[in-house]
Amino acid sequence: MCTAKRSERIYGIIYAGSCTYETTGRNNFFILEPGYQLTFEGVDKKGTITLVITVLNETRKINGVETRVVEEHEMLNGKTIEISRNFFVLCKQSGSVFYFGEVVDNYKDGKIVDHESAWLAEGGNKPGIMMPSLLLIGSRFYNEIAPGVAMDRLEVISTTETVTTPAGTFSNCAKMEETTLIEPKVRDYEVYAPGIGLLKDSDLILTKFGDIK
Repeated sequence: MCTAKRSERIYGIIYAGSCTYETTGRNNFFILEPGYQLTFEGVDKKGTITLVITVLNETRKINGVETRVVEEHEMLNGKTIEISRNFFVLCKQSGSVFYFGEVVDNYKDGKIVDHESAWLAEGGNKPGIMMPSLLLIGSRFYNEIAPGVAMDRLEVISTTETVTTPAGTFSNCAKMEETTLIEPKVRDYEVYAPGIGLLKDSDLILTKFGDIK
């Protein structure tokens, strides 16, 4: 845990007083507890995409802040194409989850070929807001702030979505539009379910969730 010594202005949002960062916890739409796992599937022109997101029992210090490691393992037709290790913390006072970057291994034919899209909240990069504790229609926030590498922004467009997936039917879900300064014409959409977390990411949809047995 790490306590900030002064008030922080985070991309238009002011958090008064100190912020105690925790590596374990949750808010309504984001679970940061070791062993929690989400599995997604989707189809593109190359075949079946599978994405497994797992909160690991590991931490890593980024720019002086101890963060929780969350692994994303993406496969195409059963073969690994990307494994990333993402770094998050929960602000105890505000309940918001912050994103401190990721290390990325991109694969081809079973071998690592590059680390494209990797960034850390160091130097000129800054931590983004992955999930605010309070979602307001029309609110916008950057979850990645690495100029020239990753500049993703989310806008809350609904908090009343009902979505049916192979993992179940979920109501009062939050739908967000994702844009990026790197590719300003691109629009993607994410949906989050209360008490569950990410439900849909573009064409990927939740098939299974829960603690690893």
